[in-house]
Amino acid sequence: MKKVSLLTAAVTAALLSTSAAAVDFNGYMRAGTGISGNSGDDVSYNKNGIGRLGNENDNYYEFGFAEDLQTGDVNWRLESMIASGTEGANGWEDSDFNVAQFAVKAKGLIASDKDATLWAGKTYYQRKDIHITDFYYLNTSGTGGGIENLSVGNQKLSLALMQDGETDDSAGFIFDARLANIGLWSDANLEIALAYNFANEKSGGSQEADDGLLATFILQQGLSNGFNQTVFQFGTAGYGVQAANFWGSGAYYARGTEAFNDSTGYRLINWGVISMGDSWEMGHQLAFMAGQDIGGQGPAGNYTGQQFDTDQYSVVVRPMYKWSDSMRTVFEAGYNAGEKINNTGTGTEDFGSGKVTIAQAWAMGDSFWARPEIRVYGSYLVDTEDDNAFGAGEDTEYVVGIQAEAWW
Repeated sequence: MKKVSLLTAAVTAALLSTSAAAVDFNGYMRAGTGISGNSGDDVSYNKNGIGRLGNENDNYYEFGFAEDLQTGDVNWRLESMIASGTEGANGWEDSDFNVAQFAVKAKGLIASDKDATLWAGKTYYQRKDIHITDFYYLNTSGTGGGIENLSVGNQKLSLALMQDGETDDSAGFIFDARLANIGLWSDANLEIALAYNFANEKSGGSQEADDGLLATFILQQGLSNGFNQTVFQFGTAGYGVQAANFWGSGAYYARGTEAFNDSTGYRLINWGVISMGDSWEMGHQLAFMAGQDIGGQGPAGNYTGQQFDTDQYSVVVRPMYKWSDSMRTVFEAGYNAGEKINNTGTGTEDFGSGKVTIAQAWAMGDSFWARPEIRVYGSYLVDTEDDNAFGAGEDTEYVVGIQAEAWW
């Protein structure tokens, strides 16, 4: 009886020392359908390079729940999120549910630095994205731990270690270091992020891929009518090919091959959203990517022993006209072209694709970012180099559809 009484007292004391706010329900969703001329159903084609509006063929859902618990000056935040994606082809679809986030974040443990947050678990880690192209240019999310927003003068330092895949020979990790809030001129600041990807070899294992570094410099400029962001990234080895040859984010490191050990790559991005009077807003993406000594891989993923230089550019604009507080017409045009490694890994080839979309939309507010939004759209897509991009002998495609998108 005495042990039970002591346990009851301990639990009661713990409950009395905490105060729980209402559960925070947050998330994201997109869902819709479309009819195309050649492909039959909805279409998604190179949306990172030419824009996502009227160019998505999946349903995607994130359901997040968080709880804040307070003990004295320390806030303990429990964050969780379930994510799932489907084709949306049927009313009932089996799908995998991923535990995208489940972490504990404690803010206020350091008495002299109340904004510093100690965390551990699985989390979306300070992701950087361009919404109109669904492009995460920096995303080292995963399972791990670290400390965020540690004050260094007026700057904020964040350090983290995350797992990043496993092979028969090794386990991968990312060490992520960021320094934010570096003040420059008026309404401008700089953030520097370094992601170092390395492997811990297993007993008897041999790691083929070299360690890689992805360095990111983000210049944020506030404007009276919006914001503008310029991003420069430089990558080596497995991060070199991500920066140069495809729209990599710092995740999914090519660990089981030596094909990219000599690779270097960089990209320069400018994007933002501005208001142009009372009725117009516009978002844009400008990107240039180039790489040297990018290794070739065959269809089976084998290294061909050959290395190539690549380059490409992307231009996407999304202007929006507001008819009222809830109705808008949205336009989007994009083009992505350059030179990349061919599918056999034995040479390079020219590529080019473009898209034009017009959508009539209704949203909860008149801001560019206002969601939920329901949109009816029509898109025209073209591949300038591939006569079979949308079926036998077809290098163009059109699609009409309806879609909902929301975040909360």
